Amino acid sequence: MERYLNLDGDSNVEAYSIHATYIDVKFRGTAKIYRYSYESAGEDLVEEAKTLAERGYGLNSFIMSYMRYLYE
Repeated sequence: MERYLNLDGDSNVEAYSIHATYIDVKFRGTAKIYRYSYESAGEDLVEEAKTLAERGYGLNSFIMSYMRYLYE
């Protein structure tokens, strides 16, 4: 997994891993890896999450607003 940059300094996202049809996200304070896939969350949301992960900004807020319970 790649360490999340957390450019705004207050994200609960610790690390992520991008794959063709899903993104895995590790949040601070938990050992669990959350997988958000095309099947569970939809292609558009997953692709936006990938973009935000690579930017290092806004991923936690996006997940909490749009994908919170859409993990596998």
